[in-house]
Amino acid sequence: MNKYYLYFLLLITTSLAAQQKGYQYPFQNPDLDSEKRIDNLLSLMTLDEKINALSTNPSVPRLGVKGTGHVEGLHGLALGGPAEWGGKNREPLPTTTFPQAYGLGETWDTELLQKIAAVEALETRFAYQHYNRGGLVVRAPNADLARDPRWGRTEESYGEDAFFNGIMTVAFVKGLQGDNDKYWQTASLMKHFLANSNEDGRTYTSSDFDERLWREYYSVPFRMGVIEGGSRAYMAAYNKVNGIPAMVHPMLKDITVNEWGQNGIICTDGGAFRLLLSDHKYYEDKFLGAAAAVKAGINQFLDEFTEAVYGAISNGYLTEKEIDEVLKGDYRVMIKLGMLDATGNNPYAAIGIDKDAKDPWLSESHKQLALEATQKSIVLLKNDPAKQLLPLNKNNIKRIAVIGQYAEDVYLDWYSGTPPYKVSPLQGIKNKVGNDIEVTYAKNNADGKAAKIAAEADVVIVIAGNHPYCDAGWADCPVPSNGKEAVDRQAITLEQEDLIKVVYQSNPNTVIVLQSSFPYAINWTQENVPAIVHITHNSQETGNGLADVLFGDYNPAGRLTQTWVKDITDLPPLLDYNIRNGRTYMYFKGEPLYAFGYGLSYTSFAYKSIETGSNTLSKNKELEVKVTVSNNGKRDGEEVVQLYVKHLNSKVERPIKELKAFKRVPLKAGETKTVTLTVRAKDLEYWNTAKQRFELEPEDIELQIGGSSDAIALTKQISIKK
Repeated sequence: MNKYYLYFLLLITTSLAAQQKGYQYPFQNPDLDSEKRIDNLLSLMTLDEKINALSTNPSVPRLGVKGTGHVEGLHGLALGGPAEWGGKNREPLPTTTFPQAYGLGETWDTELLQKIAAVEALETRFAYQHYNRGGLVVRAPNADLARDPRWGRTEESYGEDAFFNGIMTVAFVKGLQGDNDKYWQTASLMKHFLANSNEDGRTYTSSDFDERLWREYYSVPFRMGVIEGGSRAYMAAYNKVNGIPAMVHPMLKDITVNEWGQNGIICTDGGAFRLLLSDHKYYEDKFLGAAAAVKAGINQFLDEFTEAVYGAISNGYLTEKEIDEVLKGDYRVMIKLGMLDATGNNPYAAIGIDKDAKDPWLSESHKQLALEATQKSIVLLKNDPAKQLLPLNKNNIKRIAVIGQYAEDVYLDWYSGTPPYKVSPLQGIKNKVGNDIEVTYAKNNADGKAAKIAAEADVVIVIAGNHPYCDAGWADCPVPSNGKEAVDRQAITLEQEDLIKVVYQSNPNTVIVLQSSFPYAINWTQENVPAIVHITHNSQETGNGLADVLFGDYNPAGRLTQTWVKDITDLPPLLDYNIRNGRTYMYFKGEPLYAFGYGLSYTSFAYKSIETGSNTLSKNKELEVKVTVSNNGKRDGEEVVQLYVKHLNSKVERPIKELKAFKRVPLKAGETKTVTLTVRAKDLEYWNTAKQRFELEPEDIELQIGGSSDAIALTKQISIKK
């Protein structure tokens, strides 16, 4: 018997078994192996149906297969917002709106991040199953690295460190997908593979770097998201990588599929397919481009592709079998979401089915999580010890002046949804002080108003920063220091610093709230103004969370996830992707304005001792590092304990230091705790280009423990053994 006859016999047998269980087709049987279900489904589909399934919705109506499409969800489900993600001219569906991803990164709290993603997943299911809105494939998290503060989409990234972003990415993926053994609550689709951190020219420029940086830096968060987080979906980037457009790069199959085990969705970015010809000028015609994309592993197109795919087939560039091979990834994800199954065994299928079910974004628990995320995201950048202006004491204040154009509203970004409510900084401050303290407001110093109310107040709070989408057209940012998708920043100085100078001249009791999506070189403000905090945009609880910190009801413990330089000349050229040329805390040799991992508290912490269970670490092993930390102040607080590694005698170039463990730890006033951090040998490996593999190098390393990359309190040397 030949193999075709055997396959035919198996198909008939499987079909009969399926019919005996009440299923019309074998692919409908949830007890059947997933690969067999997919093979059966593909065998029943016509070529037209297969080509249609290469969209973001792999439904097959004739066979009763209902697929599901994509939604945006970087910091909450987006079914509204400035970009009208809920549909053009369609009523937005409100959803819980958290701080921007950049702010979520500044929490340094993986448990919190996983809870946030789980809430987003619940709301996504609810919207899909109760209101028939959206989809179950969530385009989040953004695993890209914020290697340069001029990048317009810095707000979407967790930070500049590959290991940190990987840990945060894993947490968000797990939160979105849930902990059920068989089904996912939603599918996490990571963005944007790979090395996409310039907006100007992104549709044709090439991100160039060596193989070690590819393996050890740019791909790390994606690899961790796939292998440790379990994500089985990602979006290819617009740019070229070392001269090859990302969406047709061999890395998609050769590495993410064959090495990492990514066997699900690999989609293009919006409009990326046509850019292969128009901007990259990489193929002579779209038929060759479509064939190359599918052969590379693309199984979902975000722009028009059907004519090109038909042409690729008719010209002999592409076969139906090759389409079958990539479509398997789409249906693996659909099976994990339960889209091919009856709902009985899927715990997520019941969410929102009750017609009287209450909208989850109106629940107190979701509101409280948004508040907690906001509180935890705030970074105290300065609190002059001589003045100790923060936290503000309501008993000593009769009048507060609030100044700045961003004080009156919560400004949403391009990937935001529509929150059910918004608490602005101004409103949050008013909520906090009630009727006992007068609050005055000026948007700017027109007619001298800002200076006047500042002089009349006991304390001044200036809300300065950026507009998240520049309040302008798609590719336009009139203010040089602003940036967004499609536009990189042309400056990192704060235009509103002149307003700060005027206000400070009128009243030195000035607090600056820098509400921004990226770092600023606020050198004058840091040198002169007594108190500065950083907060990102977008949270529905912005004002309440900010007021809690300003008035001491919450002790700030956010930490920076990017190096804040003092001058734009401290940065290499934007398109220089070789980070060894002085980029990020790992290779920057200058003095930063604020270092990676930096952040202050209203209390003080002391590091007492460091102990390891062993003085050596071997391949595939882990090392427990115990650190004793005390809260020496009079206020309860949280410390972010950070562990860095310095390679002492490596034979290859290594970073100055690199983060390899961290933990956010609550400590009551006067309390001492022993904190356990885990260093994994696999995180210390380097990519051996000659042997084409990761390798643990026998060497000595220094463990560095502290509250910031530039505030190391304890060190210990250990040896790495093969």
